[in-house]
Amino acid sequence: MKKDWDNPIAHPMPAHARVPAEMRLGTVLVAPATVLAPMAGVTDTVFRRFIRHASLFSTQLAESLSQVSESRPGAPTVGAEPNAIGIEAAVTNAQSGCGLLMTEFTSADGLARMRESKRRRYLTFYDDEHPIGAQLFGSNAETLAEAARIVEQTGFDTVDLNLGCPAKRVVGCNGGSGLLRDLPKIGEIFRAVRKSVAIPFTVKFRMGWNDNQIVCVELARMAEAEGLQAVALHARTREQGYSGQAQWQWIAAIKQAVKIPVIGNGDIRTPEDAAAMVAETGCDAVMIGRAAPANPWVFRQIAQYTATGRYEQPTVEDRYHMIRAYFQMLLEEAEATKDLPRSDRMGETAGKMKQFATWFTHGVPGGAKLRAAIYQARTGAEVLGQVERFFAAGRADTCGVDSMQDPEDKVSEFPASALVCD
Repeated sequence: MKKDWDNPIAHPMPAHARVPAEMRLGTVLVAPATVLAPMAGVTDTVFRRFIRHASLFSTQLAESLSQVSESRPGAPTVGAEPNAIGIEAAVTNAQSGCGLLMTEFTSADGLARMRESKRRRYLTFYDDEHPIGAQLFGSNAETLAEAARIVEQTGFDTVDLNLGCPAKRVVGCNGGSGLLRDLPKIGEIFRAVRKSVAIPFTVKFRMGWNDNQIVCVELARMAEAEGLQAVALHARTREQGYSGQAQWQWIAAIKQAVKIPVIGNGDIRTPEDAAAMVAETGCDAVMIGRAAPANPWVFRQIAQYTATGRYEQPTVEDRYHMIRAYFQMLLEEAEATKDLPRSDRMGETAGKMKQFATWFTHGVPGGAKLRAAIYQARTGAEVLGQVERFFAAGRADTCGVDSMQDPEDKVSEFPASALVCD
């Protein structure tokens, strides 16, 4: 598990660069041009919907939406209670700031073999998540083509091939970044998947296996030649894992080499980072992974920065609404699946709550005490109870409403950790 960036570079905001307002993947419009990266153990249905609505966990925004709902008969109500601020409000991805959501990456072999009921568990999404893409990994061209057909039939807007995961268990099966050592095999997969589906087909990859085997430019050209709609580069090698600095110059090299959209990924923690990547590489969109669990407002902040040159920082009260609402969503999802067969149930949520507690409580005064209490809880209900007691006790009463942050102001650093496989 990678818990932080190595010596992160603080990028100043470029004078004129902004993340593009939109990008097209074939017939699919991604607006704004931001993408939630697939992360193993993170980007499940609940987390995606949470990111989708994270912009609502803002005191200022909640107040403005309440005023709108009062003036529009029949409009969704956004109340003061956290679950009222949750998934009931009708907003678009563009309003939330995340242009394209991606699922956790899924094994093509497993998808092809599993029964339909279990398949639905892995490929579930909600209507308000569009546009949404499913990411697959594997090494057999025919199996990947069949899995891509299943993705299309399920109703996803795009299908993505993972050539970036550095995990040993994935690479050991010649999946993920393991395929970067076999370009002919990748070409075979590109052709098979492209013929099997009509929806946009994209690929995410790393620079190469190691510094002596950089293949990203050649791979991008191959993707374009085989009819893929876009490429995404995590600007590290498989050998690097998540260490060191992302080498953005290779994103720029790919942008110079192909005409299809190029999505940049690696070391984006703030709106300044996102704009700096666009300025340095010319990429058409940015993809964010590790920063999202620590700061689910990051997409909204990028959209605000692009529009105004300023962005809101979350208050402690905002973080309370976020923590409580997310944990409540997990509990509701578990309740909704409790009567399904064991293999299809979500199960006890306490473990997942503890996983996210470190991210979500960063920046909360006394957060270490809250984390300690959460880690001692045994059930999801107990975890939620600890959150309620912590904030009710007034440990966060020093919070104020932050104003829009100017580019010159110091941007808070958000630590990020995830079972990331991208």
